Amino acid sequence: MDPEVAQVFPHLPVLDLDDIPAARATMMDMLAAVNKDVPPSPNVTREDHFVPGLEGEPEVRVRHYRPVEQSEALPCLYWIHGGGHVLGQIEQDDPMMDHVVEAIGCAVVSVDWRRPPEHPFPAPMNDCYAGLMWTYKNAAELRIAPDHIAIGGASSGGGSAAGLALLARDKGEIPVCFQLLIYPMLDDRNVTPASHAITDPKVWNRKSNLIGWQAYLGGAAGTDDVSPYAAPTRAVDLEGLPPAFIPVGDLDLFLDEDIEYAQRLLEAGVPTELHVYVGGIHGFDLLAPASGLAQRFRRDRDEALRRVFQGP
Repeated sequence: MDPEVAQVFPHLPVLDLDDIPAARATMMDMLAAVNKDVPPSPNVTREDHFVPGLEGEPEVRVRHYRPVEQSEALPCLYWIHGGGHVLGQIEQDDPMMDHVVEAIGCAVVSVDWRRPPEHPFPAPMNDCYAGLMWTYKNAAELRIAPDHIAIGGASSGGGSAAGLALLARDKGEIPVCFQLLIYPMLDDRNVTPASHAITDPKVWNRKSNLIGWQAYLGGAAGTDDVSPYAAPTRAVDLEGLPPAFIPVGDLDLFLDEDIEYAQRLLEAGVPTELHVYVGGIHGFDLLAPASGLAQRFRRDRDEALRRVFQGP
């Protein structure tokens, strides 16, 4: 483990998904403690909207971030928060979104998807697609460049971003220029060496992963009856997807599936940049944000977004 990450590791709480409501509170408390000294940026505006869901489904909350006093149409990162498919909410990523808006000079729209097990697949993906459709259709009003919309997410949000990229490609309604897949949760089968190796209760481990996928997919988890929009490694055809950036730590449960997905994207002709951070546990950038490893990750991520939105 990276030495600076190891310094915070003893202070991390145990995230026990046997009690999902308690785990939700624990996660938000942990991230609030990490971000307690990070006030909202005065240079970024935030505005919540309740937008139409897909036909017959409830409204979806999204949060729109953009630079203060910036009136021109900006490129946009459409963001999906993580949480193992069962945890998390928009607010957890406010500091990250403020940083991205300031560092890149773009807009962000973050979606608050319905959480399993109360709302299993396809409800969360439907919310993600509905929010993306609203963003695209209202680009002029939001002052967003409709041909420069990237999608991204972390952990289960990264997996959902990959699934959303597949769905957007197949529907052909919304152009997506880039996919930012941060240590994405991609494979419900849990058969890789890394998925067996990570068992420590202070990180996202095998037990948590099995519970998360079961909540998301129910009895279909691990069977042949799983949609690639839920578990993108199930996709047979990856051609025609937008360019991808995939960072992951070498001590992450998702290491093997992320490397495999990056390789398959490359084989399908999709420009893909893979970064493996030695000594990085799952979520190392959030849990140890001051570490050199996290700072390097943020530089790499920001540079990838700049290239997409601003050109080389």
